[in-house]
Amino acid sequence: MLEPFKPYLNTRFTETLGQVSGSRLFLDIRERGYRGSRQVVREHLAALRAGNAEPVRAATPSPRKITSWIMGPRETLTDQQEKRLLEVRLACPDITRACDLARAFTGLVRHRRGPFLLEWIRQAEQDAPKPMSGFAGFLRQDLDAVTAGLTLHWSSGVVEGHVTGTDEP
Repeated sequence: MLEPFKPYLNTRFTETLGQVSGSRLFLDIRERGYRGSRQVVREHLAALRAGNAEPVRAATPSPRKITSWIMGPRETLTDQQEKRLLEVRLACPDITRACDLARAFTGLVRHRRGPFLLEWIRQAEQDAPKPMSGFAGFLRQDLDAVTAGLTLHWSSGVVEGHVTGTDEP
């Protein structure tokens, strides 16, 4: 029950150089929604004073949030978002590799670099996390069409509309 309140307690402890009343902190976090006992707060403060409290882990961003940081243009990230993404990348090598490959693939799409697709597929199949290597294998199945889509400046969209039968009798 104390876990969500530890960052606050640790900050207050540090700001006061350890000269803070456990009772005062208990009342502060009760006002913020803490429903646990005063004894638990005292034990945490004792561990802080002894220097053996477990470090407080930052809240892990959601997969959706991490994906938005990876897939969005880098120049749109705030300094805080850049910092959080770096923390996530350092904590998880799979995310680091997926991030690098996703950004490379986005570059292929945005800049119509179809001729480089096969090399991207090879890299992804070799050492990407399973979902991404599976995606690369899927692209390989229709390599010519995907390469053309990433290279040519025209689309078959109009033709597709006619072929699918909107004019059938």
